[in-house]
Order: sequence, then structure tokens, then C-alpha cells
Amino acid sequence: MLTIAPEIEVLARFGRALADPIRCRILIALREAPAHPADLAELLGISRTRLSNHLACLRDCGLVVAVPVGRRTRYELADPRLGHALDDLRTAVVAVAADRTCVDAAEKGCC
Repeated sequence: MLTIAPEIEVLARFGRALADPIRCRILIALREAPAHPADLAELLGISRTRLSNHLACLRDCGLVVAVPVGRRTRYELADPRLGHALDDLRTAVVAVAADRTCVDAAEKGCC
């Protein structure tokens, strides 16, 4: 049974999912169109095993759903509004110091 997560939990789940570049690429690909794992793996240039692990994370975060299609499984965004959120995030302006990277900030426990 699916339930609706409280808004703070939704933000935390979204943040966890976006914390990995491969998961970001998967979400952007699924923003364009639903896809089968083999097609996603080829598009992203990663192994199906690695893709499977990332898809499991995205499912656990509640951002993607697996849809049975005959003997195959297709993945899509759990809610079309996630695509709009991704578009907004991709075009957002982030203010950072010129000499500071996200890696530097991550070492300090943020970003």
C-alpha cells in the first residue's frame, strides 16, 4: 500500500536522491520519458547492476515507480510534478563563492 509522505520527508527523500550524479541523470532521463532498465543503462553508459542499485534507491525514496509491461518492467517518475521540480532545480541559480566547491562544503558536513 502506498502512502503520502509528509512534506519535510518528501524534501529529504528528494535531497537523498539528488545527492548522487547518476541518480540525477536517471531522474532527468525519466523526466523526458519512461524507460526500461536496459535502455537506461545504455543511455547512461553504466552497467545494469549499477543502474539497478540506483533504481532501487529511487524507488525507496518514492521518486520512481516500476510499471510491469508484459514480461518487462518500465520505470517512470512517481508523480509528473517531479519533472517540473527537476526543471526548476536545473535552472535555479546557486550562490557559491568562486573559490569554494561543493566537495569542499561536503567535507565540512554541508552541501
